[in-house]
Amino acid sequence: MTSPTPDALLGPADVRELAAALGVRPTKQRGQNFVIDANTVRRIVRTAEVRPDDVVVEVGPGLGSLTLALLEAADRVTAVEIDDVLAAALPATVAARMPERADRFALVHSDAMHVAELPGPAPTALVANLPYNVAVPVLLHMLETFPSIERTLVMVQSEVADRLAAAPGSKVYGVPSVKANWYAEVKRAGAIGRTVFWPAPNVDSGLVSLVRRTEPPKTTATRREVFAVVDAAFAQRRKTLRAALAGWAGSAAAAETALVAAGVSPQARGESLTVEEFARIAEHGPRHAPEPSTEAAPKSATEAAPNEEPGQQ
Repeated sequence: MTSPTPDALLGPADVRELAAALGVRPTKQRGQNFVIDANTVRRIVRTAEVRPDDVVVEVGPGLGSLTLALLEAADRVTAVEIDDVLAAALPATVAARMPERADRFALVHSDAMHVAELPGPAPTALVANLPYNVAVPVLLHMLETFPSIERTLVMVQSEVADRLAAAPGSKVYGVPSVKANWYAEVKRAGAIGRTVFWPAPNVDSGLVSLVRRTEPPKTTATRREVFAVVDAAFAQRRKTLRAALAGWAGSAAAAETALVAAGVSPQARGESLTVEEFARIAEHGPRHAPEPSTEAAPKSATEAAPNEEPGQQ
């Protein structure tokens, strides 16, 4: 494999020149904060433990800062970009700055939440800088849709990173924590400062590592049924599970029966339960539960989404 040229990655001047040439102004609506530091993107690739045989999928590549660093290390990279202008420009950027790797790059111009298949070999890794407003739903959608993804490293707002990696009993443990843990072992993998972005955001960012479980928690309940319990438990997280699960079970008495059968105290709250305990409750609840939201939408102030975050690029 031919080594990329030393200046192949994008620096601050390169990012601004590219953006100016394309008439691109980072928009808060899409959470766009472009990474302008080559050392940061190489650090992300190292932390993600990208290997020479990896097929990496990247969501929200933007101008291509992280994309180029991934192409240095991986066998192939497929980028999913929703923005029309950015999607049109990225292949040319790759061809110009890393021509020896251009044939190993593919672009999917789509909303990541609607992606059901990818070109080429199945992805083995997901590495992305996700915008705050869609970070959790995109992550859960990709893990569900592409079971071949073994390792994931995402950069998200620091508060979202804490929430994803939270353990039972934590104040920030909630729907994202449980659902991510259904798929993977989750942990914080570092912090990212504000100065590596253009424009500099008003919040800090964090890296989250997810290593897929060899298999989901052992249960006779389906993922849909387990996630329905999780959604119900945290929709009214201040209530006991007997009360919070009344709607899901049909009544508070039915919820108590299911909880006792699962070996869980009816007076417990969702924030104290592991994903395995949620699965046991689902086994004793109503079957054919409605499809839960992959969006993990917060239902209370304690679950409210942060209002700003670096994302994409």
